[in-house]
Amino acid sequence: MSALLEVRDLTVTFAQDGKTVPAVRGISFEVRTGETVALVGESGSGKSVSALSTVRLLPDSATLGGSVTYDGQEMLTASDATLRKVRGNDVSFIFQEPMTSLNPLHTLERQLGEALALHQGLRKEAARARSVELLARVGIDDPETRLTAYPHQLSGGQRQRVMIAMALANGPKLLIADEPTTALDVTIEAQILELIAEVQRAEGMAMLFITHDLGIVRKIADRVCVMQDGQIVEQGPTAEIFANPQHPYTIKLLSAEPKGAPEPVAGDPPEVVRTEDLRVWFPIRRGLLRRTVGHIKAVNAASISVRAGETLGIVGESGSGKTTLALAIMRLISSEGPIVFMGRNVDGLRNRELRPLRADIQMVFQDPFGSLSPRMTVGQIIAEGLTVHERPGKPRELVAAIMAEVGLDPAAMDRYPHEFSGGQRQRIAIARAMILQPKLVVLDEPTSALDMTVQVQIVELLRSLQRRHGLAYIFISHDLRVVRALSHRVVVMKQGDVVEQGSGAEIFETPRNPYTRTLLEAAFGKGVSRSA
Repeated sequence: MSALLEVRDLTVTFAQDGKTVPAVRGISFEVRTGETVALVGESGSGKSVSALSTVRLLPDSATLGGSVTYDGQEMLTASDATLRKVRGNDVSFIFQEPMTSLNPLHTLERQLGEALALHQGLRKEAARARSVELLARVGIDDPETRLTAYPHQLSGGQRQRVMIAMALANGPKLLIADEPTTALDVTIEAQILELIAEVQRAEGMAMLFITHDLGIVRKIADRVCVMQDGQIVEQGPTAEIFANPQHPYTIKLLSAEPKGAPEPVAGDPPEVVRTEDLRVWFPIRRGLLRRTVGHIKAVNAASISVRAGETLGIVGESGSGKTTLALAIMRLISSEGPIVFMGRNVDGLRNRELRPLRADIQMVFQDPFGSLSPRMTVGQIIAEGLTVHERPGKPRELVAAIMAEVGLDPAAMDRYPHEFSGGQRQRIAIARAMILQPKLVVLDEPTSALDMTVQVQIVELLRSLQRRHGLAYIFISHDLRVVRALSHRVVVMKQGDVVEQGSGAEIFETPRNPYTRTLLEAAFGKGVSRSA
């Protein structure tokens, strides 16, 4: 079978500050009709740049060399008219974050209609009928009503389904999917992967799938190309690569999964925090007088407990109430029901009374780049809490000590966040929390935006900090592999309710609730051992 897409000796360089920076270094691969080829590797390996190069979607600062042919036609020297014909018609893209890919100011009907008008000349009723058909095809309920919705009115999974509908609108021969499931819950990820595979089979499309998650590659890809530093270091059939990897980097990627279980909590440590039937309901107010006509029941009757040196994992899909529960415990949102922190009932305290306790409860967020001020140096960011809580000592010395403890070079404290990698930025966020020597640290999806190898490093760092300082963790995540590796006990939430809780071994080995079993099945798949 001849190749639909053929890449030969592709090079990509970027002009930056008067210098030439290489991004892709002479790679070659092909995608045949009906097959799925996966480009895998860590951030910065050149995966997305390689994919965008196929139809010349890179900025003017990029210089391309080599050859890229689509259906026998050279793309790197093609005219703008030829590229416009190929883009969106023959070759379509699905991107990682649908919320930033969809226009927040336009309805779904307008956005789908724009693609249909541009490439197929469909207008008004014809475009609307085709849009309804596409939304139904990708599993959107009540598609006619949904056409009038805006992106923010849809869930993450629904938005990704809309992106798939837009990609399929013009019957492409090649679908390029760039990390299309990274930001999704495990159950939604499974649905999206199944949908893409089903559409591919029905349409006979070729697919170039870009990801850093080798678990996904094993499920969907016929062949794999492993990228490192702009080069393809190994490629071949998926089964062969997984069974007998040859390159050290491939072996490293395949082994990069948080393993083992947390060390048992020694002795009888004190309870750090406890809730009893905690409830967070947000009122729905309508009318001129803003009367309360109902409630959004974000958390219902949640009773949890965390001891010193223990990690409580909280899992569930988006909207299940995980983060809301944590914010209530931190007294950042209002709630009803007792919250006992270090033996003291804190749910009725005012802000002034809570302030001395703030240093003992710290939080690490999902996106380290978004939670670090770009205008402050790393040293200033880490030391900020010392100033706020008027801690004694020399700030630079304390910052240097905590940076060394989390694996950062203290000499880099005068640099800014953008000068660090994603994993290093997350270490900065952990250092900022740890410098105050807290009793409880809330970790809200701290590894979901990181590469697999970096995830392993952060998990090991969190384990070592917990051992040394006797920290209590509340660990919120939809990545059940990381939860299994870190959590002594696990709480499973669904639509605001705690549907199951118990030790990590109980939840992962003998789940009782059907919803828990669904989550585990989506995360680990059939026939995959869930034991560490």
